[in-house]
Amino acid sequence: MIEWQWGLVWELAPRFVDATGKTLFAAGGGYGIAVVLGLVFLAMQRVPLPAVRVATREFVELIRSTPLLLQIFFVYYVGPQFGLILAPWTAGLIAIGVHYGAYLSEVYRGGIESVPKGQWEAARAINLPTVTAYRRIVLPQALPPAIAGMGNYLVGIFKDTPMLSVIGVAELMHTATTIGAESYRYLEPYTMVGAIFLAISLPAAFCVNAFEKWVRRKLGMAK
Repeated sequence: MIEWQWGLVWELAPRFVDATGKTLFAAGGGYGIAVVLGLVFLAMQRVPLPAVRVATREFVELIRSTPLLLQIFFVYYVGPQFGLILAPWTAGLIAIGVHYGAYLSEVYRGGIESVPKGQWEAARAINLPTVTAYRRIVLPQALPPAIAGMGNYLVGIFKDTPMLSVIGVAELMHTATTIGAESYRYLEPYTMVGAIFLAISLPAAFCVNAFEKWVRRKLGMAK
């Protein structure tokens, strides 16, 4: 019968603390890139040039329709054939950022399209500048519906960081696999990884829900 070794857990704790920090960095960095790229993809789909709109839309659909793991391999292993040689961390962050940027662009689009057309017409009727219309009228109404999706993808990025282990990024899963190979014990390291992910993901999801409710109250959209 396999016994749980608490001594091994305490011995491994410092390595998992370091790996957790790296995982959070990967998730935060990837999400930051995704937030910006999502806005870029959205803006490019709303420009008056049909060719740009169509090309961007097709690119977004291509990214959303292919696995993240494939995109990580493509950036890291195929990129050098085109002169794009990247470190594992850089390649991983770019792949995650582009992948989730495509999804966030759809979240943004859904939020903006949820704003009633009458709001746009009213802004145009009083000759309000486009930037001001977005800042004062559109975005305050588009933000609450988008927060839930943005929060879900933040948690999703965190849970997808183990995919970076396939290119040697020393995040939690890579660390657990390395420890298992060294100690011939996989029960403790993999269980610890699951517990760490659970301990971070559940509070993060709760905070996202609380933030969404707070924003709605501040904007007068909920009691």
